[in-house]
Amino acid sequence: MQKPINGRMHGMMDYATVAATAAAPRALGFPRTAENLAYGLAAGYLGLSLMTDYPLSARRMVPFKGHGATEVLLGMALPFLPRLLGFDDDRRARNFFLGLTALTAVTALMTDWNAPDADLEHGDYEVRLNQSRGGARADTREMATV
Repeated sequence: MQKPINGRMHGMMDYATVAATAAAPRALGFPRTAENLAYGLAAGYLGLSLMTDYPLSARRMVPFKGHGATEVLLGMALPFLPRLLGFDDDRRARNFFLGLTALTAVTALMTDWNAPDADLEHGDYEVRLNQSRGGARADTREMATV
């Protein structure tokens, strides 16, 4: 199956997710613990996005595939955080984090982690998040060095 989300599109989605996660606590009236979690996630995710090796980053320090692995791990933890942090009885906050879990899962499944517009600095990493695209990576590296 061809993955429709490339590095640039993934970056746009990341920054939109950061904005939504930062705005949600005030807009939805989260309890203090959920508010702190949302702000912490937004800040951490912003930092990760700014340093990921994809077109919309500030510095290409984190491999795109490493960014993907981080998203998978975070996505696995997200549905448990409302109960662990004691705000699972607040429907708005709980449902926001469950929705964020779903968004993270769908985005991770639909992203081409071997996209030719990402991992230009970290192309040698062999993290398998989906099937390799063969020669596309070599062509991109050649274009980047010209």
